[in-house]
Amino acid sequence: MTNKKVVRGGLAVLGGIVLCAVSFSLLAAPSPKLRIIQTNSAGDNIHIIDPVTNKVVGEIKGIEASHGIAVARDGSRIYISEEATRTLDVIDGKTLIVTKRIPLSGVPNLVALSPDERRIYVAILPPWDDLSHFPQIRAEASGGVDVIDTGSLQDIKAISIKGGIHDLYVTPDGKYVVGGVSRSAGSEGNLMSVVDTRTNEVAWTLAMKPSPSPMAISANPDGSTKWVFAQVGGEFNGFAVVDFATREEVKRIKHPDIAPEQQNHFGPPSASHGILVTSDQKTLLVNSRMNSTLYEYSLPDIKLVGGAPLGGKGASWLTITPDGKTAYVANEQSNDVSVVDIKSMKETARVPVGFSPARNITWMVP
Repeated sequence: MTNKKVVRGGLAVLGGIVLCAVSFSLLAAPSPKLRIIQTNSAGDNIHIIDPVTNKVVGEIKGIEASHGIAVARDGSRIYISEEATRTLDVIDGKTLIVTKRIPLSGVPNLVALSPDERRIYVAILPPWDDLSHFPQIRAEASGGVDVIDTGSLQDIKAISIKGGIHDLYVTPDGKYVVGGVSRSAGSEGNLMSVVDTRTNEVAWTLAMKPSPSPMAISANPDGSTKWVFAQVGGEFNGFAVVDFATREEVKRIKHPDIAPEQQNHFGPPSASHGILVTSDQKTLLVNSRMNSTLYEYSLPDIKLVGGAPLGGKGASWLTITPDGKTAYVANEQSNDVSVVDIKSMKETARVPVGFSPARNITWMVP
């Protein structure tokens, strides 16, 4: 039984939430200020949300088919992978202008910054340019992980992984990169790949079907990796739990069932998409695209506590404010972002953004 009631229908606060066209002025705002950066995967712009007003207050322009995003702790740089140009774009935190496009070894997806901020790891998909069976076009055999040096802003190594990588995450201690092989890779795609950041080589793999994506990572008291929570895609409306020490999948947890007439036709890639562990390691938040709900699970027992029904559709990614009080869920089917109060597990607002909003992250204005 849950101790927070899951109420259907949501409490969408629509009045007064409009897409603000006002220019983002860094000079007029005291520093630092918290912002939510929201990518729009079907457009060429990225929106910036003020979490105090829950309105769009800024925009990064000229990035087509943005995918992954990471930010420097001091806010000075924003890193975004751009599929159209196959680059990692570096944006100046003060001007919001792209200052450099770093060429990559293939089509980029998610990116992850190491805890010491010396390296950025970029997931690379196999390019779809194999014409050996023309007129059928196939993906090349390999993609992997590109390693970017943040000092020189150079791609210093391409780690080849058969099937390529779609999602990746750096463990809390910075010792490993955990990646899910691209599901478009066929049988090669049913793997979790773990890269040792000291050698930048694959340390071990775990067969999972389908491939894990997205993922969240929890830590032991000493900072080492405890579990990987992996959404495995397809029709499974839930997530798998991987014990990092034993390198084994230990369980799969399914979200609550709801009546078919209440279910959202979620579309690819999965019924449950978007997952995060809070910084205090006590809560796991998980999106259900099928149920249009953000679910809360307690840690370390991984028990369902409750859920926040969402007014938007297509919950795909989420980020949490540093104080752990508020979650922002990107709804790619309704082109908006749900604001959820984590303590009460209620949707308190919806913010209209661009087309097909996807990855999001918190950012401190420098």
